[in-house]
Amino acid sequence: MALETIRIGIVGAGGNTRAKHIPGFQALDDVALAGVCNRSRASSAAVAKTFGIPKVYDDWRQMVEDPAIDAVMIGTWPYMHALVTLAALEAGKHVLCEARMAMNAREAHAMLAAARARPQLVAQVVPSPFSLGVDRTIQRLLAEGWLGRLLAIDIRDNGGFIDMESPVSWRQEIRYSGVNTMMLGIWYEALMRWVGAAERVVAMGQVCANPLRSEDTGQLTAVQVPDHLDVIARMACGAQAHFRSTRVAGLCAPSHAVLYGSEATLRFESGRLLGGRRGDERLKKVSIPAEEAGAWRVEEEFIDAVRGRAPVQLTTFEDGVRYMEFTEAVIRSLKSGQAIHLPLGG
Repeated sequence: MALETIRIGIVGAGGNTRAKHIPGFQALDDVALAGVCNRSRASSAAVAKTFGIPKVYDDWRQMVEDPAIDAVMIGTWPYMHALVTLAALEAGKHVLCEARMAMNAREAHAMLAAARARPQLVAQVVPSPFSLGVDRTIQRLLAEGWLGRLLAIDIRDNGGFIDMESPVSWRQEIRYSGVNTMMLGIWYEALMRWVGAAERVVAMGQVCANPLRSEDTGQLTAVQVPDHLDVIARMACGAQAHFRSTRVAGLCAPSHAVLYGSEATLRFESGRLLGGRRGDERLKKVSIPAEEAGAWRVEEEFIDAVRGRAPVQLTTFEDGVRYMEFTEAVIRSLKSGQAIHLPLGG
């Protein structure tokens, strides 16, 4: 017996939506991309033509209120995430929201409250993708005590030489990105899968490329989002974590995460997992068993949840709130010079 088709509307068909989400949904049976709404009619029409989407909306509210739409994929910049999510849930639509979840923790909590008030609807955040292939192996090794006692964590999100000439991007404008800073929340979400959340953070950062020209107006714009950031976090598991997220590290090593234990070290870099134990001379490749190897299946997981086959695992709104609280705590620490405790109060 054929399943009822799930009809999806897209609000904001940016690069990741076109590269990942649209092909992902189109590869699934009994799923139809029914409509699209971008920032302009012209860009909406271009996406619709490229991917064979039948309807173009001039206003995202029309899509959300359309009874012909069952679920909404939100691919906008973060400044629209809470607004569209709250309206979509109110209208009885399932929601898949692009990371980063929201502009700040307050918005994230409002989104979570709205989702909890409508448990019959699926609410999912697009997960941090970097470590999907190794997450289960890292979790197993930690559970088995392979590292001994976990003592320290080092996460480096490294960019290249800073570009002082390119126009400012949405990631560098608080009005579009909120408290989200570079890839900090994305890496923190991956770390939460491995060891849990942080209890306290202290941060220091700076803006090096300032001012830059706005893509919208061509005028010089003051950049307020740091492009070089150091965060020290006390994790609930007892380890101390050091995050460095930077766009000023020319000729630096690739981005990576390292877990230092009393008996072993694990390093995740460029999709590979390396490990070594006390007495080894160097790190060696860690084999990932086939049954532990994860992969991108965001769209499939969302549809499975809508059909009631399995609950959302990556990423729940609850975990989205946790990483939004972390990114906001970092900004609060930057502004105050003080340590900020988690979870946030008030």
